[in-house]
Amino acid sequence: MTERMKISFLGGGNMATALIGGLAERGFATADIQVIDLQPDNRARLAQRFGVRAVEAVDDEALACDVLVLAVKPQQMKAALAPLAGRLTHQTVVSIAAGLRLADLSRWLDGYRRLVRAMPNTPALIGAGVTGLHADPSVDDAGRNAAERVLAAVGSTVWIADEAQMDAVTAVSGSGPAYVFHFIEALEAAGSALGFDAATARRLAIDTVLGAAKLAAGSDEAPGVLRERVTSKGGTTAAALASMAESGVFDAIVRAVRAADARGRELGEQLGKD
Repeated sequence: MTERMKISFLGGGNMATALIGGLAERGFATADIQVIDLQPDNRARLAQRFGVRAVEAVDDEALACDVLVLAVKPQQMKAALAPLAGRLTHQTVVSIAAGLRLADLSRWLDGYRRLVRAMPNTPALIGAGVTGLHADPSVDDAGRNAAERVLAAVGSTVWIADEAQMDAVTAVSGSGPAYVFHFIEALEAAGSALGFDAATARRLAIDTVLGAAKLAAGSDEAPGVLRERVTSKGGTTAAALASMAESGVFDAIVRAVRAADARGRELGEQLGKD
């Protein structure tokens, strides 16, 4: 059954492409989707691949939408929103730009308040993302539902009550894939050091992380319980975990996420000060 929702994207980069692809796979009519992008290559690619309307500048047809997704880089957002100021009337505006606060977006949009802040992560590119969402109090249930339906096209969603915690979402899940890739790098390097060829070391590392994540996702038990279950006293896993504890790996990860959270707040202040 075809889903009907008029959605416009300001920006046609990788995340917008992933969202449009996810929406198409879930039965949304791509004839109802529009993209505004300055780059002719992006417009041609999206129009050809999905059959969406792609235009260079904001026009009345592009604004005749239910949801407007802001998918431009944070540093470019203020300039990109200038043509929209004073022209929005009913649209739920969803920003997927990291760090930008609703108050700043509203100011750049001449006081418009029907805004939702979203933080997807890069696994959204394969439909396996997770997105934190926070809505301005002026967004009604229909607007929240519309925003969630768009982001659910690329994975799971979590609503965050306090906007201040959106920086923490960025630190945990937005930046989180990089932490996992770093762990895979280390596991692969260890495999190579133990004599495996590069392809075998990589396969062992990647499939171990993938399988463990699937096991955790399918279990009602906490990760700590699952860890204890595979840790025999005096065994090889216990030796590895003891070495990690001695090196402070657990605490180092917590500190790293806190550092990302602090940097997110700093960036939000810098990007929104104009």
